[in-house]
Amino acid sequence: MGIGASIFFIAVGALLAFAVDYQLWWLDITVAGWVLMVVGVLGLLLTLLLWSRRRGSGSVVERRDYRDGPGPPL
Repeated sequence: MGIGASIFFIAVGALLAFAVDYQLWWLDITVAGWVLMVVGVLGLLLTLLLWSRRRGSGSVVERRDYRDGPGPPL
């Protein structure tokens, strides 16, 4: 799950948990919203953790060879 999907789950979960006042007999919408927010936060943390590990050390080794040319003309 990427950052965009995580933010989407957090936003939809917040809407369901705080803004929707509708009752279903088989589903508590507030709890479903909280579950979506938790899934979104966990996905965001996991994505950021994996991104930080994917970055390399950033060190670059550059090698330069200097060669002497033929001497000055005589």
